[in-house]
Amino acid sequence: MIAGYILSGLVTGAVFAVMGAGLTLSYAATGVFNFAHGAVGFVTALLFYQCDRAGLPAWLSGLLAVGVFAPALGYALHRAMFRGLARAGETAQIVGTIGLTIALPALGLLAVDLLGLPPADAAALPRGVGPHPAVTLDVLGVRLDTDQLITFALSAVTAAGLWAFLRHTPYGLRMRASVDRRRLATLRGVDVDATSALAWMLGSGLAGLAGVLAVPVIGLDATAYTVLLFASATAAVFGRLRSVPWTFAAGLGLGVVQNLVAGYTDFLEEITGLRTAVPVILLFAGLVLLNRSRERVAGSSAEDAPDHLTGVPPWRRRLPWALALVALLAFTVAGPEYYVGVAANGLVLALIFCSFVVVTGIGGMVNLAQASFAAMAALTCGWAYASGLPFFVAIVLGVLAACAAGLLVALPALRLGGRVLTLATLALALLADQVLFQVDAFSNGTIGWPLPALGLGFADTSDPRVRVALLLALVGLAGLLVRNLERSASGRAVLAVRSAPAAAVTSGLSAPRAKITLFVLASGVAGLGGVLFAVSKESITATDLPAFSGFVWLAVVVLQGVRRVGGAVLGGLVAAAVPELLAAWGVSAHVGAVLFGAGGVILAQHPDGVLAQLAESRSRRRRSRDPQSRDPQSRDPESRDPDRREPVVGAVREPADQVADGAPALFRLEGVVAGYADCTVLRGVELSVRPGEVVALLGANGAGKSTACAVAAGDLPVAAGRVLLDGMDVTLWPAHRRARAGVLLAPEGRGVFPGLTVEENLRTWLDDPAPAYERMPQLAARRTVLAGALSGGEQQLLTLAPALVRPPRVLVADEPSLGLAPLVVRQVFEVFAELRERGVALLLVEEKATEALAVADRVAFMRLGRITWTGPRSEVDADRLTAAYLGVS
Repeated sequence: MIAGYILSGLVTGAVFAVMGAGLTLSYAATGVFNFAHGAVGFVTALLFYQCDRAGLPAWLSGLLAVGVFAPALGYALHRAMFRGLARAGETAQIVGTIGLTIALPALGLLAVDLLGLPPADAAALPRGVGPHPAVTLDVLGVRLDTDQLITFALSAVTAAGLWAFLRHTPYGLRMRASVDRRRLATLRGVDVDATSALAWMLGSGLAGLAGVLAVPVIGLDATAYTVLLFASATAAVFGRLRSVPWTFAAGLGLGVVQNLVAGYTDFLEEITGLRTAVPVILLFAGLVLLNRSRERVAGSSAEDAPDHLTGVPPWRRRLPWALALVALLAFTVAGPEYYVGVAANGLVLALIFCSFVVVTGIGGMVNLAQASFAAMAALTCGWAYASGLPFFVAIVLGVLAACAAGLLVALPALRLGGRVLTLATLALALLADQVLFQVDAFSNGTIGWPLPALGLGFADTSDPRVRVALLLALVGLAGLLVRNLERSASGRAVLAVRSAPAAAVTSGLSAPRAKITLFVLASGVAGLGGVLFAVSKESITATDLPAFSGFVWLAVVVLQGVRRVGGAVLGGLVAAAVPELLAAWGVSAHVGAVLFGAGGVILAQHPDGVLAQLAESRSRRRRSRDPQSRDPQSRDPESRDPDRREPVVGAVREPADQVADGAPALFRLEGVVAGYADCTVLRGVELSVRPGEVVALLGANGAGKSTACAVAAGDLPVAAGRVLLDGMDVTLWPAHRRARAGVLLAPEGRGVFPGLTVEENLRTWLDDPAPAYERMPQLAARRTVLAGALSGGEQQLLTLAPALVRPPRVLVADEPSLGLAPLVVRQVFEVFAELRERGVALLLVEEKATEALAVADRVAFMRLGRITWTGPRSEVDADRLTAAYLGVS
């Protein structure tokens, strides 16, 4: 019997493994966790079903769906959405892919309806890719059908093929390099955008394969594919979202464990839903034990958009909302009762959505358990009221129960962060759905708990107009809570923890207390909204507020603007009104879901929501009317007009194509202005290097030397000026194109891929690493060692070794001696001397002037983003060094 459970579990686990591998591959290569991975599997299975019903052979249907459609869909999504999401914050990434989770199945089903194809729903009985009907065979005494055997065989072939692709092909090496250090891969000539597109194509193909293999078992139910995604996410988590082999192994193990638990734990039958919740329990355990965040755990200041309403008078900020409030009150008084009820339902959702403003908008943490908090409060209120407690006391108990649940969910937040925290909160929400809310004593079975209208003395909430007035007051109180929280000492502590956790802790602020406070407040607000939802409905059951509702809710409020209560109000009204309007107009419900997915695509370009986008548009119009605010550089006459800059002491104004002695310049920065966001670092930099010359760029910390290196390599765009390579303007060339043209940057620190072996590092630049081993035998002895395990000196030699075999035209070395022993420093500078003899143009940035001056032909001093002196090495004396480093003469 146990063999039967194991073998059938391996078949189930094979589906988990294939889908989990696609999830891991796309996440590792792009940094976007695709919550729509299951939806891709569903639409691929839908196409397979339609091709099969059209009379195509099953194998051809599978080939078209998995081999053609799924990769094409992945590429299209990359171009339309994922490329933009990769540069957005985590919240935008999560919400954008959640939008696709709803939109893709709806788009497929809408196409089926419009084209008059055979209906595809949970009642459809699709076949597998094998013979039909399936043939049963005896395998090691266990009876398995051909669909199961084909599933296992295809997953094994896929695992082997994927391993071979990643380990033994140039494309796989580039993809792994991009996963390891994306920026460095770009500097080595890897087109990371093309690599990401390939990763999305492969990931979507794997999702499609898993969908087609699973369709005979789970049918064409879009929700079942979303559940399959989270089972597969468990395997991906145990692979740490990086290792495809470990993900495959974890998927197979998960299938076996799930079968064994179902077959041998009869004692768990008394706890409803616990046996089927095994993947969710393992997902949560894996997240907590294996994926502790080593980075920021409470959001990122990089995600915070500027407040485009700064400078706008308070009355202009409040006037639109005041007019909207007056319009809503007028509609409440004069409008049809049915639609007033719809507005009341929207305000209930708005109150729940305010909890997202607290935990996500202020705290920067994405919590997908808000629907469970609302359900917990509503069910607790119903249970308490049915037990004989006064209704008001029951409401208070419900809200307190939600706060207690928020406190429990906050505990993982102390350890986790980012996407890992998001998955952990969703795992807890699913666990509550599948176990806690299925306890009859708590939820009263399928009947649920009846609840009376809330009496206010002069009226009760059975009148929708009363509900609107009450909910407007509560939403207003929630707005005051958010406003006071942002302005209070606690709120400032929360923002400090969100932006810079380490700095906040060193300042004496308690990060755990800040996070717990946010989770408890947010869960209390969601709980109050859940109670009022039940009061409006006059009952509550365990299925009224499912965990997956939190998906849609978060996406709706983020699309409107999660950092403001106004976004929550607008989101609630939209969520309630759109389905009613579509139904009234006779439009398919699938259209609403498709439009919602289109919002996800918009979110990729405007990750701060509709309200922020409108504010940004108004801000641009104001700047267009105010020339002084249009360009920050316009306020600095020196940076705007090169002729008005202070004269450069001792400098020689070089012609555009030559250096001082008349030799042609191979590489040149010409009047370059560049910086980061609103901070200008380089202010009209003029610098050139000729073939076979070493130019040392010296200056104190903060002078702009590393920024100049980034501009030279194409890693940082310029605001003004030009970058020339052999007379050709390469200013607009991306970093990978400049690297392929011969501009190589050895970045500050170590320019190696720590997750690749020594040999794989060399192969990112060389077709054959053998000559590099001949030049540096110490690397040959460690060719199979991961670069991250090498000493600092060995890593720097590994960085420069490819340049000895395949010399670039221009080498930009940023702080090459940083942290190295004197013996290694001497070896590094010997490499530079050899490269100079071979005609390489070398731009050397170094704080240690002695080593740089020993090898330099010319020297340039930089101070505050400007070249203050340039000339031959022979003219450098102590006074010039003092002026360059200390700013005195």
